[in-house]
Amino acid sequence: MPSPPFLLRCLAAALLLSGRPAAADAVDDVLALAARGELAGALKAAEAATSANPRDAQARFVRAVVLMDLQRDEEALAAFTLLSQEYPELPEPHNNIALLQARAGRLEMARESLQAALRNDPAHRAARANLGEVYLMLAVQAWERAAAAGPIDPKLARRLEAARALVAGGAGAARPAR
Repeated sequence: MPSPPFLLRCLAAALLLSGRPAAADAVDDVLALAARGELAGALKAAEAATSANPRDAQARFVRAVVLMDLQRDEEALAAFTLLSQEYPELPEPHNNIALLQARAGRLEMARESLQAALRNDPAHRAARANLGEVYLMLAVQAWERAAAAGPIDPKLARRLEAARALVAGGAGAARPAR
């Protein structure tokens, strides 16, 4: 179940997107449903909010977050991509695009999205942490290719095992912008 920090991150990112106070009761309803773990209801409420006001970036962002939480990755990716095109200066959609790309195994695309997020906001902590995670996953991938090509030296073998353990243990687990 999402934690209160989830709600705060989601609301903060949504406020950034909208550029106006979060007076939208519909978005508050979505956040409350998501906080209780009622993701299907949260999605229904988010879709109602976006239908009522299709230009409301705040409602659209929250809807995309709910889609992401529901593992409806292609729909979430399309929604975040559209937001990133309409609001290219915001890091949050780029960060979440990167998470979806990484989840799909498209690590280079994830890296590019995180770099876009950091160009927009070099201090964006979630994007910075996620970039480190993606680099770690890329390192594992490169070292596994080296190992598959033939024997590797013991030092590289130790690095590969340590990196695999970090990735498997969720070290620095990816952080969505919410």
